Amino acid sequence: MISGKAKVCGIMAYPVEHSLSPMMHNFYAGQMGIDFAYVPFKVPEDMVEAAVKGAYALNLTGMNITVPHKQRVIPCLKELDPAAESIGAVNTLVRMEGGFKGYNTDAPGLLRAMTEQGMEIEGKDCLLIGAGGAAKAAAFVLGSRGAASVVVLNRSESRGWELAEDMNRRFGRAFMTAMALKDYEKLPAKAWLAVQTTSVGMAPHRDQAPIEDREFYKSIRNAVDVIYTPFKTRFMSRVEEAGGRAVGGLDMLIYQGIEAFELWNPEQKVPCHVISRAREMMIKELER
Repeated sequence: MISGKAKVCGIMAYPVEHSLSPMMHNFYAGQMGIDFAYVPFKVPEDMVEAAVKGAYALNLTGMNITVPHKQRVIPCLKELDPAAESIGAVNTLVRMEGGFKGYNTDAPGLLRAMTEQGMEIEGKDCLLIGAGGAAKAAAFVLGSRGAASVVVLNRSESRGWELAEDMNRRFGRAFMTAMALKDYEKLPAKAWLAVQTTSVGMAPHRDQAPIEDREFYKSIRNAVDVIYTPFKTRFMSRVEEAGGRAVGGLDMLIYQGIEAFELWNPEQKVPCHVISRAREMMIKELER
């Protein structure tokens, strides 16, 4: 039951119709008996500032922020969490006096998902596909967890270098380089750990992968695709066909969502049995 005292949160995106976040957060609230409501907000790129101001005026407790607003929202915030500042992207807003504070829960969500799958980062040679908001969170995770090297593969090589140089400065070591996506054949033969952060392959464009060449996938031992719709992307299928192991973005979605939910409800911790039930529910939804 939602009362007049309910905390109200939501997700701001464009498009937003594919999001499973409303299902996830409302499920947590229902299972835990919290007076809480979570709704989708479809916000065009030129309306981000107005949407943030409106959310504060409407007394929203917080919002999730996703594609394409994770960087654009930053100038609209009252305060920025240090980790989000380091990453350069925000996916969670928490109400404070005079505005919202921005956090990035993608990074801890990705790390928890990889850790629970037994994917070690320390000392590994890594590929990071993409250079957008999700890539920034992944780069932060790889750098902070001691990756030996990271090659950013991006359509715009210059944008890839911007991310690489920023992370090299932040971590005080030259571990990250960049390469144009089209030049992937120049990569040295290694047992790569790959993180795919672009929107290529997201529903409804399920028949696409950032790289189609099957030879490319033979060097990937472990891979994560941050996309969760569909449940198994073409990128993941290519990795598995070549003998590697691939996991999708559902666990990252779940864990980054839990981090956000607990920021909005700091007196609560989402129980493990609720997390398991939420995962089962979302898998059924994605397989429909």
